[in-house]
Formats: sequence, structure tokens, C-alpha cells
Amino acid sequence: MSTNLVPPPYDHEIAPVFQARHPGGTSSAGTGSLAALRQAASTGPAVLEQLERFHRRDELVPANAGAAVPVSVLHRGSAPAGPVIFHTHGGGMVAGDRWSGITPFLKWVDEFDATLVTVEYRLAPEHPDPTPREDAYAALEWVARETARGQKLFIAGQSAGGGITAGLALMARDRGGPRIDGQLLLSPMLDDRNSSVSARQFEGTGGWDRAANTLGWDSLLGRRAQGAVSAYAAPARAADLSGLPPTFLECGTAEVFRDETVAYASRLWESGNDTELHLWAGGFHRYDQLVPESALSEATFGARTGWLRRRLRTDA
Repeated sequence: MSTNLVPPPYDHEIAPVFQARHPGGTSSAGTGSLAALRQAASTGPAVLEQLERFHRRDELVPANAGAAVPVSVLHRGSAPAGPVIFHTHGGGMVAGDRWSGITPFLKWVDEFDATLVTVEYRLAPEHPDPTPREDAYAALEWVARETARGQKLFIAGQSAGGGITAGLALMARDRGGPRIDGQLLLSPMLDDRNSSVSARQFEGTGGWDRAANTLGWDSLLGRRAQGAVSAYAAPARAADLSGLPPTFLECGTAEVFRDETVAYASRLWESGNDTELHLWAGGFHRYDQLVPESALSEATFGARTGWLRRRLRTDA
């Protein structure tokens, strides 16, 4: 029996927002204009205004080939006692900056007295793999050395940031790097093969669809796309997923990354990892960012925060 490639519907409350942003199935890949995609992902003044109530420190972290990677550290008071959360932004590997998608993470600075660290890795295609992930790993090592002094360290990212986050956990395990107490992979970009049922269901549908995903992976991997690809760049290719930190995964059911997220969770369980998976019916890519006041987004935020709260109560 053939697979039905009709995509599942969007949640009724958030569907109008998607349709307004992507009339006629407009893909985030657009006409192929990288500049337009980057402009759409740029941080607006409303986000930057939210940062003014926090203590903020900006640093430059040494990375490969003499580069310096911008990192910002945010917290409420002079001596935050909560966890350190290391954030890697989304943008399909080709767009965004360290403030992209930051708003939901700021809530944890307040609720948990957390220190939030966010990194501005260099972007493809100007800086293809391994640069983005190595920039992020250099920043993670800096955080472990300079910021996470006895505090629990969590790593988190959405979309491309989720894929890089998963790669960081693998790199830290294999290199004997920083101890990570948990990873949050939010609609993560894990598999360059872009051939799952969900990828094919959302081809030509608009938003971050299969064409946009192809643009992102081709920009990151160049001629290696579909060939010999490092598991640190595309964690779905990892042969060994054992020994990874407790993991929270989530994805909407109405988006490209659904099936690779489910497959990654299943393989984490198979390898004996502590893993929690949430699938949100009718969620399109980044619905929580675009419609944060919706009932679906509120439930999503609650699940993430509940997982983090439980991890903070765990001594292991």
C-alpha cells in the first residue's frame, strides 16, 4: 500500500497565521535569494528591548583559524544560582543571529534564575561545515570553563540550532568535552537526506518546506550533500547514540522535521538514553515563535519548562 503524502492539517487557531505569511504556498527558500531569507530572519527591535532588563555581557570567544565568535551572557542578578542554558539559534544554517528565537528562553532566566548564553556562529554557505558547529563547540567549551562553575549545564536549540545542539552533544561525548546535564532539541534539523515521509508531505506547501530544507543543507554541506557527511553535522547519520545526556525532543506534526525527530528519539531510546518526545498536533515549523499566545504554543512552553524543572530536581 502506498504512503499517503497528503499533509496533516494545521491547528485551526494558528493556520491563519501560516496562510497569511505564506500565501499560495510561498517557501522560505523564496526565489533563492539568500539575502531575502536573512532579512526575514533578522532580529527586530522588540526582541532587543526585552534584553534591557537583564544583566548582559558580550564576549568574543577564540575559534578555528583565528576567528572570534560573539557570545552574550544574560542573567538577572549579580550571582545567578540556577542552571546555565547554552542556546544555539535557528535559521536553516544560513540565517539568523544569536538573538533569533531567544524570547522563550528568556522566561527561564526569570523562572530558574538561570544564566542564558547565546552564540553567534558563522553561517553557511560562506562558512560551510564544520565551521558553524565548531564555532558553537568552542563557545560551549568557553561556557563550561568560564560560566558553568558548579551549575548544571543544558544545551538547547530550535531548527538548525536544534541540529547543531544534537551535534554538540555527540562532539562533547566523543572528545571528552564538557559535561552536559540535558539537551533540548526543538523541531531539530537532523537529517540532510531530506527524504522522510514528512519531508515529502511538505514539499511546495510553503514556509520551511522541503525546498527550503534543501537550500539549507546544500549551503552547509556543498558537494558533500547526500554523500559522506559527518554525524556531527547531520546527527541522524550517527552510528552510535549511546551515552548521551537526557534529551527533550519536540516537533509539530505539520512540518518537514517531524519524522526525523521521531526517528532520532526512537534511536535514543534504543541506545538506553533518558529521552522525552512531544509531538504537537497541527504545529507548523516555529509556530511557537510566530503565534506564542496560541493554546498550542502555551502547551508547548509548559512541556519544555516542566521537563527542565524535573531535570533540575534530579541529582544524577
